[in-house]
Amino acid sequence: MQEKISRRSFLKKAFAFLMSAAGLAGGGYTYARFIEPRRLEINELDIAHPLIPAAFHNKKIVQFSDTHLGFQYTLELLQHHVQTINSLKPDIVLFTGDLLDKPNEIKPKTAQSAISILQQLQAPLGKFSVYGNHDHGGYGTDLYQTIMKRSGFQLLQNESAVLRWGKDQIFLLGIDDAMLGEPNIRQAKKQVQEGSYLILLSHAPDLANDAADAGIHLQLSGHSHGGQIQLPLIGTLITPPYAEIYKEGSYQVAGESGLTLYVNRGLGTTRLPFRFLSVPEITVFTLKAGSQA
Repeated sequence: MQEKISRRSFLKKAFAFLMSAAGLAGGGYTYARFIEPRRLEINELDIAHPLIPAAFHNKKIVQFSDTHLGFQYTLELLQHHVQTINSLKPDIVLFTGDLLDKPNEIKPKTAQSAISILQQLQAPLGKFSVYGNHDHGGYGTDLYQTIMKRSGFQLLQNESAVLRWGKDQIFLLGIDDAMLGEPNIRQAKKQVQEGSYLILLSHAPDLANDAADAGIHLQLSGHSHGGQIQLPLIGTLITPPYAEIYKEGSYQVAGESGLTLYVNRGLGTTRLPFRFLSVPEITVFTLKAGSQA
């Protein structure tokens, strides 16, 4: 029985690879290489929960992720996307990791330009970020920290921030990257107030089961790129470690709190300069107080 399953799995992957190659070899190559990576979808979701306070009703969160600056993603694209985010008039801006593709190849002038662009983002309740796997490792860890802090972002690494509006508050938590860091949800929760609405930033979506068990209400992630290349009826061909269960979009995860997970497809590409049926994305979440939808 095990041999049949293995053979079926192999044939499915082989077929998917051949279909992908055939599609890219034709007109699909031009689309996947030059057109889709520069497209943009703005996805909007309402997030309702009994613990969201009245003062946060209709407050707007904008999430962007996985730019991978330096591979295919350019400073010009970053500038365009920052202008788009500002046009959405967010109250909170969240970046869920992988700003740079290869930090050791980023020149100081490019880093300074990225800072100048990211400084333009406007959000009255703050700008927050977490590490992605490409942001970590030696020089990259410090460079990413420098860029984000000088850009006006609060970098959350196994810690929390309180967001206040009037007399009401919610908590934003951020954990380290799962691949190259040391994520610790328990550490991030240490300063939160019992009975508060909790939002978690985790670059890796597949930590959602742990987050649900820890009482998190909303988790925002990236990392997967939505597979970057998908095929009709087959879906994603490959996703990275810690993005193999939850690949894109919205999920409800059972646990202590009933977690809502959203996996953003990101804006850039990595390894291969293609996107096919996985359009770059900016996500807008509108909070709804109580059970209002």
